[in-house]
Amino acid sequence: MGLELPQRRSAGQYVGAVRSGNLVFVSGAGPVGPEGMVTGKLGVELNVQAGQEAARLCVLNCLSALQEVLGDLDRVSRIVKLLAFVNSGPGFSQQHVVVDGASSFLLSLFSDKGAHARSSVGVAELPMNIPVEVEMTVEVEGP
Repeated sequence: MGLELPQRRSAGQYVGAVRSGNLVFVSGAGPVGPEGMVTGKLGVELNVQAGQEAARLCVLNCLSALQEVLGDLDRVSRIVKLLAFVNSGPGFSQQHVVVDGASSFLLSLFSDKGAHARSSVGVAELPMNIPVEVEMTVEVEGP
């Protein structure tokens, strides 16, 4: 796909992804990029556009965990479900627009295979004050 995936880091006692049959459950990932971890609350320190970019970084980190399990992202047959949590300030109600950053990125990478079910949840806090956390369920081909 021509992407440079980040080195996956865990913030606790868990693995990045677990395969069960043809499904891979990818742990929640935060927005860590080349410049480090993105922090802040949507509607307070960050605007929707910054949140969308953070959601895109979360997907890159999810894909890194997925590649560790599969060895090759070409084995993805479908992005089944995306669950995203958005660190939201009082009155912020654009969580779905923020998470569109993740969804659009997956569609651009996987085309029809990237079309997924999704939930966008606003929360009062996230670990380390990250703005977005994304987890994925992915269907894969082969053993």
